[in-house]
Amino acid sequence: MTAEPHAVADLAPPPAPPARDKASSGSFLAKAALVTAALSVAGSLLGLVRDQALAHYFGASTDTDAFLVAWTLPELAATLLIEDGLAFFLVPAFSLALARRADATGGDPVRALVRTSLPRMALCFAVTALVLIAAAPYIVDLLAPGLPDHQLAVDCTRLTATCALSFGLAGYCSAALRAHRRFVAPATVYVAYNIAIIAALFTLAGHWGIRAAAAGVAVGGVLMVAAQAPSLWRQLRRGPQAFIPSPAKAPGTAAPTMQSAIIWTVLLFALCRQSQVLIERFLASSLPAGAISHLNYAQKVAQMPMVLSLMLCTVTFPVVARALADGEIERARDRVERDLVLAGCIVLLGAAAVIAGAPSLIELLFQRGAFGAQDTAATAAVMRVYTLGLLGHTMVGALARAHFSVARTTWIPLFSMFIGVLATAGIGFLTVGTWGVYGIAGANATGICVTAALLLRGLGPRTVPIRTRAVVGQLARLALAAAVAALLGALCARRMAGPLLAVVASGAVVTVSFVLLGLVLRAQPWPSVLRSVTGRLRHAR
Repeated sequence: MTAEPHAVADLAPPPAPPARDKASSGSFLAKAALVTAALSVAGSLLGLVRDQALAHYFGASTDTDAFLVAWTLPELAATLLIEDGLAFFLVPAFSLALARRADATGGDPVRALVRTSLPRMALCFAVTALVLIAAAPYIVDLLAPGLPDHQLAVDCTRLTATCALSFGLAGYCSAALRAHRRFVAPATVYVAYNIAIIAALFTLAGHWGIRAAAAGVAVGGVLMVAAQAPSLWRQLRRGPQAFIPSPAKAPGTAAPTMQSAIIWTVLLFALCRQSQVLIERFLASSLPAGAISHLNYAQKVAQMPMVLSLMLCTVTFPVVARALADGEIERARDRVERDLVLAGCIVLLGAAAVIAGAPSLIELLFQRGAFGAQDTAATAAVMRVYTLGLLGHTMVGALARAHFSVARTTWIPLFSMFIGVLATAGIGFLTVGTWGVYGIAGANATGICVTAALLLRGLGPRTVPIRTRAVVGQLARLALAAAVAALLGALCARRMAGPLLAVVASGAVVTVSFVLLGLVLRAQPWPSVLRSVTGRLRHAR
């Protein structure tokens, strides 16, 4: 599908926001996105150091396979409790409470929401952690029935199961702070988390082996909560008088609540999304030792562009939820459209760079210690297949936020994700016997793209009525520019001598090619960015 001739004009930036809401202005969002991106990059780089430490000490072996099976619980908890699940219903709930704070006469809606939700949720998190610890042997049997070292995986799982409590409290703090337009503390959680794992590996790996990494996960979860709790406490102590009133609401509006149906649709969506990883681990457990590790290393590196691209959506999600709570549909629509195109632009540029320099990038990052050249070749090939689904992963993250920002029950995200998971499982089971890890990675990319297409089609009057043809047209142009840039970058990387030079040279070629092709194709956001820059220069003069 191509864009209409006026697509660029359709996606032009909306008028400046009213002065009453400085926390929704372009300058504030730009600063918040910059700070969040910087801290997220720091967390991602520390994540790379963590993976490098794993690869150095244990390579791609039965030990790392056992730990990665146990690591399924923190990955699942991060999706359910920090990144997607809790945030998708807590941010709209807190945004609605903040929007109605000025109208409250019988108390503070925000504090009332905390009093009614936090104790019950904390109790649920604690009970879940205890159940997971007790059921660790059965969890390992379910996730990886063909795993060689079953007991090692059980020991690691019992340590990582504590994240059900710590990640839940960390996710609650993150959602509440983001709704208050406080982004620094939530952005530090993965910095603290990865520091704990790295420190545990360097200090305890010689005595505990791979169990040291699992212990680091347990400590890191506690540090996630400690990094945010003081900031949230300060926000709750400020009280209603510290906030600017919202526009007048229609009479008879109810106090903000978290309906059970909304919570279940959000959690089931997040669980369904994370089940892609469960399917991968299950299928790879029957392959030769190291297959799970190759998939993990490839996925962690390939997803870095996606993490960066979704930072903007993380910052603007409370803005969209607040705009919908205030009844400003056009403002929410313009914000979602711009986020989709800009996130797609960032992830496609990163995907092109990853595809172009994959072998050199893996060699530079991991090939040392127990991680050999054969591991590098296998991981790089899998990573290129994974990268084909990065745009789909990014669109799912951005579109899910648009669906859930309306603060009412919607089944479209869950249905879309369920269809995508069925596609992932079906293709994976059909191809794993022939193509091994490449079939698993290809199934992941196909399934997530199916989900993204269904989510995009599902946006409408009951959610955020975006102009689908214009958005898809811009993304198609950006995808074409990324494909050509990746080809040119790969040709450049093959002519370089060392891995560092190959990564730098191919990255430069990809970046320049992508920007120039974007300008030639008139793909957003380049024309609007140039107009904005030239306009600011004229204004400064």
